Amino acid sequence: ATPGRLIDLFRQNALKLNQLQTLVLDEADRMLDLGFSEELANIYRMLPKKRQTLLFSATFSDDIRLLAGQMLNDPLSIEVSPRNVAANTVKQWVVPVDKKRKPELFVHLMRKGRWKQVLVFAKTRNGVDALVDKLQGLGVNADGIHGDKPQATRQRALDRFKASDVQILVATDVAARGLDIEDLPLVVNFDLPIVAEDYIHRIGRTGRAGNTGEAISLVCADEVNMLSAIEMLTRQTLTRKVEPDFEPEHRVPDTDASGQVVKKPKKPKKPKASGGGGKRNLGKWVDSGEVAPAEPSIKPVRKVPVFNTGPRKKK
Repeated sequence: ATPGRLIDLFRQNALKLNQLQTLVLDEADRMLDLGFSEELANIYRMLPKKRQTLLFSATFSDDIRLLAGQMLNDPLSIEVSPRNVAANTVKQWVVPVDKKRKPELFVHLMRKGRWKQVLVFAKTRNGVDALVDKLQGLGVNADGIHGDKPQATRQRALDRFKASDVQILVATDVAARGLDIEDLPLVVNFDLPIVAEDYIHRIGRTGRAGNTGEAISLVCADEVNMLSAIEMLTRQTLTRKVEPDFEPEHRVPDTDASGQVVKKPKKPKKPKASGGGGKRNLGKWVDSGEVAPAEPSIKPVRKVPVFNTGPRKKK
């Protein structure tokens, strides 16, 4: 259950917790976030003091680890892979593009790659609806899920996607965690996530259970800081592939796994031409065969101040 649902069932006497032996918090980094702290505190008061608590997540920040250590008694940490690293079964790359051309590029890549089943992540609910409308207008079997849609509607769209009745499923980060789609070949980040950890969860929807997968991110210039945060978290610099005819007018600055954004050096300014109050003196027009008269070389006379030092003494 979600924390809120668990509390609701307990208060309705539909659930007894006095014999509970093990409490599991899945996606523990999100559960321990401030948004759930009050609900978790209420759950802890319902549980027996003597129990085992297990925390699971693909990402754990230092702050979350510190909080978990304060909650647990003599905790043991088990890691099956390096911290905050995407699965090596997922091939990742970035396609730089101007923001306004993202929908056009997505359709181009979809047709070029003949994509059959793709999970697409957009940043906002409006962004999900806009991309779904565009794809449906082109005759593509697409659907979307986000927080404004009822749970039944979301589940129906997900079931149709799993059954391959829907080719493109566009979603916000509500689909980034806990979603298991068998043998999903491709994840596309139409927009980069605001929180870098969500990138790992997003692309973790593919390359599961020993299968391989691909993750493509469409990145524009104003997302460079998000890209840098993702590369620093995962400790890898993502390969960039510029798509012909979609080269961005607004360049995406270079980034690396150190978290640095490499700015393009500025071009040196050209020296101003002297003379004529900043305007260039082009001289006089001379017809063919004529010789231009020589300019008089008169040096300006320097005025020297005269100081009155009184009458000079005779020797």
